[in-house]
Amino acid sequence: MSKLKVIPEKSLANNSRIVGLLAQLEKINTDSTESDNARYVTSKILHLAQSQEKTRREMTTKGSTGVEILLLTLENTKDLQTTLNILSILTELVSTGGGRRASFLVAKGGSQILLQLLMNASKDSPPHEEVMVQAHSILAKIGPKDKKFGVKARINGALNITLNLVKQHLQNHRLVLPCLQLLRVYSANSVNSVSLGKNGIVELMFKIIGPFSKKNSGLMKVALDTLAALLKSKTNARRAVDRGYVQVLLTIYVDWHRHDSRHRNVLIRKGILQSLKSVTNIKLGRKAFIDANGMKILYNTSQECLAARTLDSLVNTSSLIMRKCFPKNRLPLPTIKSSFHFQLPVIPMTGPVAQLYSLPPEVDDVVDESDDNDDIDLEAENEIENEDDLDKNFKNDDIETDINKLKPLQVPGRSIEDLKMYEHLFPELVDDFQGCDLISKEPKPFVFEGKVRGPIVVPTAGEEASGNSGSLRKGVVTKEKMSFRRDESIKKPAFMNLPKEDIKGNDRTLSQQLDGQNRTVSSAHGLNNDIVKALDRITLQNIPSQIGQGLTTGVRKDYSLPLTVLMCTKSCPHNSTCGNTLFEGRTVQLGKLCCTGVETEDEDSESNSSVEHASVEIPDAPTLHDPDLYIEIVKNTKSVPEYSEVAYPDYFGHIPPPFKEPILERPYGVQRTKIAQDIERLIHQSDIIDRVVYDLDNPNYIIPEEGDILKFNSKFESGNLRKVIQIRKNEYDLILNSDINSNHYHQWFYFEVSGMRPGVAYRFNIINCEKSNSQFNYGMQPLMYSVQEALNARPWWIRMGTDICYYKNHFSRSSVAAGGQKGKSYYTITFTVNFPHKDDVCYFAYHYPYTYSALQMHLQKLESAHNPQQIYFRKDVLCETLSGNSCPLVTITAMPESHYYEHICQFRNRPYIFLSARVHPGETNASWVMKGTLEYLMSNNPAAQCLRESYIFKIIPMLNPDGVINGNHRCSLSGEDLNRQWQSPNPDLHPTIYHTKGLLQYLAAVKRLPLVYCDYHGHSRKKNVFMYGCSIKETVWHTSDNAASCDVVEDVGYRTLPKILSHIAPAFCMSSCSFVVEKSKESTARVVVWREIGVQRSYTMESTLCGCDQGKYKGLQIGTRELEEMGAKFCIGLLRLKRLTSSMEYNLPSSLLDFDNDLIDSSCKVTSPTTYVLDEDEPRFLEEVDYSAESNDEIDIELPENADYENSAPEEVLSDSESSRTYPP
Repeated sequence: MSKLKVIPEKSLANNSRIVGLLAQLEKINTDSTESDNARYVTSKILHLAQSQEKTRREMTTKGSTGVEILLLTLENTKDLQTTLNILSILTELVSTGGGRRASFLVAKGGSQILLQLLMNASKDSPPHEEVMVQAHSILAKIGPKDKKFGVKARINGALNITLNLVKQHLQNHRLVLPCLQLLRVYSANSVNSVSLGKNGIVELMFKIIGPFSKKNSGLMKVALDTLAALLKSKTNARRAVDRGYVQVLLTIYVDWHRHDSRHRNVLIRKGILQSLKSVTNIKLGRKAFIDANGMKILYNTSQECLAARTLDSLVNTSSLIMRKCFPKNRLPLPTIKSSFHFQLPVIPMTGPVAQLYSLPPEVDDVVDESDDNDDIDLEAENEIENEDDLDKNFKNDDIETDINKLKPLQVPGRSIEDLKMYEHLFPELVDDFQGCDLISKEPKPFVFEGKVRGPIVVPTAGEEASGNSGSLRKGVVTKEKMSFRRDESIKKPAFMNLPKEDIKGNDRTLSQQLDGQNRTVSSAHGLNNDIVKALDRITLQNIPSQIGQGLTTGVRKDYSLPLTVLMCTKSCPHNSTCGNTLFEGRTVQLGKLCCTGVETEDEDSESNSSVEHASVEIPDAPTLHDPDLYIEIVKNTKSVPEYSEVAYPDYFGHIPPPFKEPILERPYGVQRTKIAQDIERLIHQSDIIDRVVYDLDNPNYIIPEEGDILKFNSKFESGNLRKVIQIRKNEYDLILNSDINSNHYHQWFYFEVSGMRPGVAYRFNIINCEKSNSQFNYGMQPLMYSVQEALNARPWWIRMGTDICYYKNHFSRSSVAAGGQKGKSYYTITFTVNFPHKDDVCYFAYHYPYTYSALQMHLQKLESAHNPQQIYFRKDVLCETLSGNSCPLVTITAMPESHYYEHICQFRNRPYIFLSARVHPGETNASWVMKGTLEYLMSNNPAAQCLRESYIFKIIPMLNPDGVINGNHRCSLSGEDLNRQWQSPNPDLHPTIYHTKGLLQYLAAVKRLPLVYCDYHGHSRKKNVFMYGCSIKETVWHTSDNAASCDVVEDVGYRTLPKILSHIAPAFCMSSCSFVVEKSKESTARVVVWREIGVQRSYTMESTLCGCDQGKYKGLQIGTRELEEMGAKFCIGLLRLKRLTSSMEYNLPSSLLDFDNDLIDSSCKVTSPTTYVLDEDEPRFLEEVDYSAESNDEIDIELPENADYENSAPEEVLSDSESSRTYPP
């Protein structure tokens, strides 16, 4: 029960008193003769305002007329004391209560009346000082709240009044201080700033500011703030440069820096830096700063400030100025176009490729050093008077608002006769299975029948070989035929086939071996240095088989290769001959073998210990990796550079590590430290080595032979490294190759490093990235694969690297090459690595690599292992790519129960699910999700069998094989983003998209529209896994139009699948999903399949490259285990969707369709033409924000996990790793 609030009698008296006084004042205003009474009443009101907060509050509450009465009196009175009283009252009102009271005063017309008062008072000779002080003080506080204040002040002539007051009373600090404060507000308007500059305000400010002094520090602070605002005008900045004020500012800054030992004047020091920051916005200012030795001055002073955290604002501002003034350089490349060229069958008339072909040859040599948006400096003349009327509220112009364009419009696009070319890809619609044995329905074990070869055996230095032809010779690495125990249902690669105890029982535990920067070095697989020098390259010769012809027509049961003699390309000290060539044909080279001679104290000593063959316990799932088969597939894979090497990670394979990898905590100040090291390159140029150690553009470059220089390579499938420059002894700049037939898209990387030393911190800088932000700023680490670790039974990619950050650098490209964008800068990914082994061979990647050859290998293994009586599996070739590689099309469903008509009809009438992935080559996580989907669909799990009996799956697991093979990040060989070609794909330039769309058009034509279409992608700037879908209602709702008045009737079933996934998939986040249709995405698969084909449930499923910030995996970086689990959970979601949509199509649980409650109520923002983000995205890593800013401050929503809606068939349990381990990378 609420109590009545008792108002004190005194309070009532005060309130009634102020009301009475205001009423008296209002009455007095009508009689100009009662000046004495006005003086008396205003003095009483002033007394109450000074002593009672309630009085101030009442006068500024909504509906109060008190301020209006005061302003009216101020406007009409001629009495000086009354004027002073009212000014004092207004000062009391705006001095407290924040900006609300200032806005209230502006709304009542206060700024116009006060400006007029300023004009009238200036006519007195001399002007009354107290009136001027108070009027300027009030205007300085309310001016920022008035959008038209700058225009009003200019029209009233107040600019020169204030400026002249300062000039005439320079020694009167009491008057000058509020005048400077108001000049600061005037200067926020660029026209005012230019006008004041012409009247000498810049020179006037330099009369006020000066060297260190304990006097008048407040005045100097305000003067510096005013100067910084004035210098934002390019006209004023040029005037300051012409008068040599850049040197003056630097001298003053050094003086304050030296004398302010107790850091009591940090704001003044920052004010000087802000002025330097403003003046260096123009090219002349940057040049003057460099000429005045500003880089060295700010570098030295900022380094001296690092010790005190309170001086971070000075360090950060200094860093920004130095970065801005660092001379812009072009990349050290002959051209920013790709090192490789592919001749297209057709040159498009428009688009990026046509633009690229039309670029003049000298365009790559031009670097924009002009001022941003500085074509013509006519700021004052071109300033529009209504500039403050511009809508400053963000409006997303990319959201489609045309209802007609949003409504699905099913048109075949191609004639029925034309679409008949796809009939042969749908044999399941006509097959009667008369020649098939459909007797047994019992699931058979998922067994691989192909032979799995033994491991690569690395003999120790002193191991003697027997004399027969199949023996091992010293110095020759070959493959040893090993006998190993084989489980009847699962067969693992032999190189993984050691007992689990070999890991757990090892003297050095996993934590010891992988412990941060000081990882210990294993001695179990030591190699003599001489041996490894002799084994610098291994050549695998082709075998005389026709396996390449059988990639699509048949599958060989025996994938093993005959014993291959490995040829050394260097002289071998142990053998007079290193073998001979047994086979003819194309050669495939395996990358360097690692040398672990660091573990051997005496290099000449011999060891008789044999190599231990280790394996890692893996989940009970089919093993799809076969090194020998992989080699054979690589030989038939066509690449533009004609790669002849195989990366060891792709050969050995990858299994998820048995420990969890947390999102990396960002060290405080890491970015500014890296930037300072970059600035040192300019200040201490003599310390820079600047030696090219890898160069694709110069095939004749000499690889340095020094032992302390790292060796690099990426001449293998999906590799992408163009050039490496050694900067310092242990620091290297790396440049990525552009996508072929393009001059940009640099983000994906995959390269090899060798020749390292343990205990040394190596810094790698990838200097030509393009995205403006990255998850590398929010805890993501690059991936590293160690060959030595793989030989030690740890064949996995791990997150590695410390001091990771992503920031804009000083390299840029011309506006022509950047498509008209001025000042287009590149970004740097930098990370530091301590290698665990000496002379290891390590690989680094942007994300877990998944090559085209790996896909073909996995598909062949799946095809050879499935039970044809239980699973209908068919692998067709959809089409050939531009370079002649096949694009696989997979069909998976359950075989019919029998030859009975009803069973055949049930088989043919199953709804279709259409899946695709990897249209963007750099999004390798999409392939790992697809791998999880394929393995689950082919498994013996009862739920998987139920799923196969429910649907026919048409899957294109890799839409862009050429891009994947050649190490592209986003494009195909046509130089275009294939996911922007779905509206009008060209059969010659975009064959995979053209024919994929054709398949969907065929299904629409035969009335077999897919129930679900989903395109798997990866997302570089968001965490978790989420979906984008298509909804008319949600799109209209997000436009801020009145959606309620829009007569949109829409089935909200498109939300069902994402809602199901949010309950069953730990990595999936419903709050990150969006169902808005944007103009920039109108030619993507998701939108075209929804609008043109008519698939309501058309999705893009985005998987993070980084990790999760919610749910079961919160705080962990994502791995292949979690990605494959997501692929399997997607299948389970489809099974539940089937149950919900079959018998309950129009009676779904409300929890799955609560559209009104689940609408994403965040404003939509478009940060770039190709990047749609929501407010849930990571905050932009603004360069003016503290460099240690983290993104882990969002509200985490714990989603219900494993919620079920009904009893279902047993589902596969994808177990977590048994051990949870945190290790410093």
